[in-house]
Amino acid sequence: MLARHFSTGRRIFAWLVIACVTGTALPAAGLAQDPPAPTSDQPESGQPASVPSGDTATTNLPDRVTVGVHISPPFVMKDGDGYTGMAFDLWEEITDGLNVETEYVVVPTVKELVDKTASGEIDAAVTNLTINKRRAERIDFTQPWFDGGLRIMIDESHGAGFWAMVRGLNDAGYLRAYAWIAFVIVIATLLLTLFDRRFDKDFPPRWREGIADSFYTVMSVATTGRMSRKNLFGWVGRIWSALWLVCGVAVLAYVTSTVTSVMTTIALTSHISNAADLPGKTIGVLSGATAEEYAEENGLAFRTFNDFDRAVSAMMRGRVDAIVGDAPNLEYYAFSNPDRPVSVVGPIFQPEKYGFGIARSSNLARPVTLEILGAYEVEQIEALRAKYFGERP
Repeated sequence: MLARHFSTGRRIFAWLVIACVTGTALPAAGLAQDPPAPTSDQPESGQPASVPSGDTATTNLPDRVTVGVHISPPFVMKDGDGYTGMAFDLWEEITDGLNVETEYVVVPTVKELVDKTASGEIDAAVTNLTINKRRAERIDFTQPWFDGGLRIMIDESHGAGFWAMVRGLNDAGYLRAYAWIAFVIVIATLLLTLFDRRFDKDFPPRWREGIADSFYTVMSVATTGRMSRKNLFGWVGRIWSALWLVCGVAVLAYVTSTVTSVMTTIALTSHISNAADLPGKTIGVLSGATAEEYAEENGLAFRTFNDFDRAVSAMMRGRVDAIVGDAPNLEYYAFSNPDRPVSVVGPIFQPEKYGFGIARSSNLARPVTLEILGAYEVEQIEALRAKYFGERP
């Protein structure tokens, strides 16, 4: 009897143990089978996982941008209804690679081009735009794509013409002295005419012929120191003739010496061969260009112009003594205008690098820089340089 109860109790205890083990195991199995709760890094069920993107600056580029261009041969030039030039062609190839369309706006001066880029009115500036601190404080720049610098253009005919001599004589105050000499010549002609009409019976009776004869005599004495008239009063007349010769020689020597000194001065002061010759001269520069900044920083007298045609015309008229600008522009202008007596002199005295200006509000700077670096690797930029500047010697 006791053994039966013990056996029954053992079976009941075994069932209780099984029930306890089963009760704890089932919830654990249920938790193991449930999917984990979605986190912020994992999408919920039914949503695709995000694919890591590449260069976000490139993928977020706009479909169309507004670009300001400044006409600056050979970097940007008008070509019918469109444009051409090294800078323009490079920009076109870059934007083609980025699948970006461009709307171009012509800007008359470099200063206005930088201002419009800084204000965000245009997205980029395309020309031979020099990279410097003053501009970099207002706009972004791409990787440089051309090495340039400042040089000097001069008028080869300056100082060799008649009007250059006249200006020199006037500046030296000699024209006033010449006016007094001319006045004395006129008075001497009238007095000699009156004198000969009274004492020379062979003197022409008509006034115009007599004045012409007397004027010829006076000018002969003034310019050659020779006396061509006859002696009317013997030894007294000889003395007066000698005095006339002394006066004529003095006038001739004065005119010759003053003209010679002025021509020498013009030859010395008008000679410009490098930047060291610029102090004391008035130079022409493009408005807003780095040449204007150079003139301001070095205390040079200068005049600003919107383009090289106006600057060269002013130099031909003597308003400026020389033009300072980007070497490639000056060299191209001299080459393209062989009818104008201009030449580019001296070495590059302020090396510069050109890049594209980008508005701070635009995200073009990085992708355009990457395209420029790629263009360097495949020698695309060198091909454009050779196209517009010729093969390197």
